[in-house]
Parts: sequence; C-alpha cells; structure tokens
Amino acid sequence: MKLKLGIPKGSLENATVDLFRRAGFQITVSSRSYFPAIDDPEIECMLIRAQEMARYVEDGVLDAGLTGRDWVEENNADVEAVADLVYSKQSFGKVRWVLAVPEDSPVQSVKDLEGKIIATELVEATKRYLKANGVTAKVEFSWGATEVKPPVLADAIVEVTETGSSLRANKLRIVETLMESNTQLIANKASWADDWKRRKLEDMKMLLNGAIAALGKVGLMLNVEKQNLAAVLAVLPALKNPTISNLSQGDWLALNTILDESTVRTIIPRLKDAGAQGIVEYPLNKIVM
Repeated sequence: MKLKLGIPKGSLENATVDLFRRAGFQITVSSRSYFPAIDDPEIECMLIRAQEMARYVEDGVLDAGLTGRDWVEENNADVEAVADLVYSKQSFGKVRWVLAVPEDSPVQSVKDLEGKIIATELVEATKRYLKANGVTAKVEFSWGATEVKPPVLADAIVEVTETGSSLRANKLRIVETLMESNTQLIANKASWADDWKRRKLEDMKMLLNGAIAALGKVGLMLNVEKQNLAAVLAVLPALKNPTISNLSQGDWLALNTILDESTVRTIIPRLKDAGAQGIVEYPLNKIVM
C-alpha cells in the first residue's frame, strides 16, 4: 500500500518540509525532480503547486495533499479536510486575502468598486464575494506582481498577506478582508474511506499537529529542594502543571515542564534566585496532547 501525498511547491515548500521534519518525516527535495524522497516506504511524495493541489486530490491523482483553504474554496473542490495546520511561509499564523486600493483612492468599501477593475489570482472567490455584496465589477486574473497594478492596470486588487508590509511598501491600503486562510491537509474522498489510508492520514495529522504545538516552545528540567518548591512554582508558568519526581536525596525534587521559548531568558535567572539548580533547557520537536 502506498499513500500518494502532494507537497506544495513554491512559497510553502520549505516551511512544509521543515514541519514534516519536526513531525519525524525526512523529506529530501531535488531541484531536478518533482518527486521528493521520504523516509517512509508507505508514502510517495509529489511536488504540486498549492493552487492546483485540491483539484488533483479531488480527482484522485493524489490521495492527499497540503494546500491553503483558500485554494480549496477557489477550486470549489469536494475533498475531505483532514486537519487545519496553521502555518505559512513566513510565520505560524493565518494569512488573509484582502481587498486593497492605492492610499489616495476614494474607495472606502467594496460597494465603491461598481464597474471597476480588480486584479487577483483568487478570481472565483473574488467573484463570489462581489456577488454576495451586490457589486458588479470586472475581475482579471493576475499572473504575479499584483501589488504594482493599481491604479494604472486595475482600480483595486485582492491579494494575500501575512503582515501587510508588501502592501504598505507599494502604497496600498486594505479596504476589506475577504477571507482568512491556513494550510490544510486534505484527502480524496475515496482515499479517506479506505481504512488503511485513513489510519495513515490520522497518524500523520497527529504528528503534524504535535510539531506545530511544539513551535516556539522548549522543555526545561531543574532540581529544587523541597523547601524551595513553592518559590520555584511561583516563578514557573507551564503548559500544564510541571511533572515533579523525587530524587535519590530525600529532600530534593526534579521538575520537568514546557515553556514559551521567548520567556526562558527572563525565567531562568528568576528560577535560580528561587533556589533551582541543575537547570537544563532542551528543544522540542512535538507536543502530542
């Protein structure tokens, strides 16, 4: 049995390969091949553009794939959403598709675009948004560099953004948000109905979610005398209550906990002041709840 898995080629490619590495799958991509190697003999990988992934999964060319929820909606694809995986090319958060216009444009809402031209890669979803708002406008497909098209080639654009920095750099302002999107693990309906493939995908979902949960987190181990335990616990935030175990010396305890990596540099000195010793910080690949 083989599970045919689509890996998004392009902007999401590196982030996806890194996420799979954290989840325990080693994917090796060659610049000369669209078929990456993976260290799981039950999986075959293929690089597919995220924009096309949902169509190939729906048609059964692939059993499953990773793509944005936006492209599933754009293609109106009938697929099984196995998991929401909130990561993107620059950060581990959602992205937004926004309606944007030049800073000096009189447009204040989508209603002001009646009879105007909108450039976007997300054509069908934009048309549905306009229809829902009772607006008739021309929606043109943009092959790229969409931010530079207003005001000469278009009155407005619909573009994806994570931080808004590219829009601001091109002197554009956001008028409205059409949708939020994140990466999804999607499956072909027939593949999802297959017991073996479904189990394989459910295991993959668990490991990928565990890898995402571990992002920005570190583990911390430390020793503390029982008399100082209350002081240490007062300093120590945790994902859940820390694990506490007895050491061979009867008056000493070992603590193990999980922290946000960004807080460690502040917390470790405070733990030392509270009486902690033998403090060890270590990286995490997965947190499976």
